[in-house]
Amino acid sequence: MSKSKDGTMPVLEHLAELRLRLFISAGALLIAAMVCFFYITVIFEILTRPLDGLPLIFLSPPEAFMSNLRVSFISGLVIASPIIFYETLAFIFPGLARSEKVFFLLVVAGTVVLFCSGVLFAYFFVFPMALNFFLQFAANHLEPLFTVSEYISFFISFHLAFGLVFQLPLLTWALGKLGLLTSGFLKRSRKVALLLMLVLSAVITPPDIISQVAMTLPLLLLYEIGIIMVLVGEKKRLKLMAQ
Repeated sequence: MSKSKDGTMPVLEHLAELRLRLFISAGALLIAAMVCFFYITVIFEILTRPLDGLPLIFLSPPEAFMSNLRVSFISGLVIASPIIFYETLAFIFPGLARSEKVFFLLVVAGTVVLFCSGVLFAYFFVFPMALNFFLQFAANHLEPLFTVSEYISFFISFHLAFGLVFQLPLLTWALGKLGLLTSGFLKRSRKVALLLMLVLSAVITPPDIISQVAMTLPLLLLYEIGIIMVLVGEKKRLKLMAQ
């Protein structure tokens, strides 16, 4: 793309670049989704591993096919996300200053790492405990039969919630960088934060003490990490002001 002498790009060329990057991102998503649809059996083995052999059923003719399409699209989005992130950054970066680029990269990297950590923690620890809790209510007159669409919806929403909750340190760091939060306020608000974490754990996880503790302890750790990040940002800002 050509630029003028002052480094700016004409609007039409800017829109043409945006269209090209959207086309590349959509193409990567489409190809990844098609590959995932081809390997849908392997993907479902990963998704249904917490069920420990319990089969899934479907109640309408198109339900299984639509569930396969849904899982393929979401899996393709995960696989194509590096390309989508790259195209997004390549479009945004030319208009940012060096410090803004560093800040943006830190936010993106932190978001990805924390989100993946939350999803993995939910998959290997909390989600199996949640399923075991619900399966405890099975009896002679109650046989556990999960439909594929309902299970996929529950699986996605459960793991998405943990991925978002694990953004707590990044959120506190961003608010601290904007001057909306201080480390002193976060330290004084530990009791209130603990109460909110218990309420959130009771809403997200099943109503058993093991799942709630498994959710609350990581939140407490993330809260303390957020305090440290805000404190480091404050010291750095004071150092710059002193200079």
